[in-house]
Amino acid sequence: MSSPEEVSAQGDVSTEFVAALAARADEAERLRRLPPETIKDFKACGLATLLLPERFGGRQAPFPRLLDPVRRMAHGCASSAWTLGFYTLHNWMLSLFDIEAQAEVFASGPVLAPAPLAPTGRAVAVDGGVRLTGRWSWATGIMDADWVIVGAITEDGAGGVYPALVALPADQAEVVDVWHTAGMRGTGSHDVIVTDVFVPWRRVVSVVDIYGGTAPGAIAHGAATYRWPMVPALALTAAMPVLGAAEKVVELYRERVRDRVLAYSGVAQKDQPAAQIRLGDARVRLRALSALVDDTAAGIERIVAAGDRVPRAVRADARAAAAHIVHESRAVIADLLEASGASAQFLSNPLQRAKRDVDIAAGHVVFDYDLSRELSGALSIGAGISPLAMI
Repeated sequence: MSSPEEVSAQGDVSTEFVAALAARADEAERLRRLPPETIKDFKACGLATLLLPERFGGRQAPFPRLLDPVRRMAHGCASSAWTLGFYTLHNWMLSLFDIEAQAEVFASGPVLAPAPLAPTGRAVAVDGGVRLTGRWSWATGIMDADWVIVGAITEDGAGGVYPALVALPADQAEVVDVWHTAGMRGTGSHDVIVTDVFVPWRRVVSVVDIYGGTAPGAIAHGAATYRWPMVPALALTAAMPVLGAAEKVVELYRERVRDRVLAYSGVAQKDQPAAQIRLGDARVRLRALSALVDDTAAGIERIVAAGDRVPRAVRADARAAAAHIVHESRAVIADLLEASGASAQFLSNPLQRAKRDVDIAAGHVVFDYDLSRELSGALSIGAGISPLAMI
């Protein structure tokens, strides 16, 4: 039997690993961060090395290999899947920086690196690098961080400015305890503050290159994995805990319907056509969403494997697909909770946690349903959009 620490060569997580996440879900909510045992298991399981470059001891797997493990972890705990999925994704993101920065960051292997990416900081050019100041929200997993990646409006040293990502050791950032939320409590997504910290140029990378799949790491490693553009990578990865939570809700609802007798009528719910219809509808909708994930990821993988740049229209379609996956998964969960009775709202029932977690996750900027569809539609007809649009 596999131990909770095992991850297969394909990057899949074991059933025991997922069960351990489920067993600790209440503790993660209470702590407002992942339990120490979960961090220990994650470090031991090897998932963080899935997309790490081979030269730094990683497996350098094709990017889509990440998606299924993150989805499956959400069958145990959506907060854990969200945090561990982002830890893994952010090791990939650090692999896009200058090769000297990677050697520095990965000196001891993969790291735990939150990445609040909104450009709410300012990086002022100085000799040899920048001086960074700012405050960032949504730093998922910051309480256990080794490094942190932040977004900043950056001076280029010649009078120009551009948005960039900046990496620095986590002990150079102050954590502000703000994560008092209704859902995704275990992610510990507190704010961070950086005040006038020097960062060398090697740990600064242009957002335009990160978005376009042309960052330094895309050249240094010579693998399709690092030619993936960031926004589709981020959007699809972040959608997986939501899809996984919806899949788990369908499992729990099926079990509940099979055994539940309605209190006032004495009727077995499994004999009600309405309950059967909701279950059948949910199952087919999630199958469609899984197919959308596969089709979207495979399409981008074909492009990067051929050595080509992913067009902006394809990137926008991928963001719209991720937003649709979240929108539909959330609707499936709401529909099944509506038919699950008031007892589904007890804190001991995982159904209510799944809904709270997904409601919070759906607020991520990359899942803005109107904007995602707008960008996809605009680019499909050649309409102009902002050059800095998040695609």
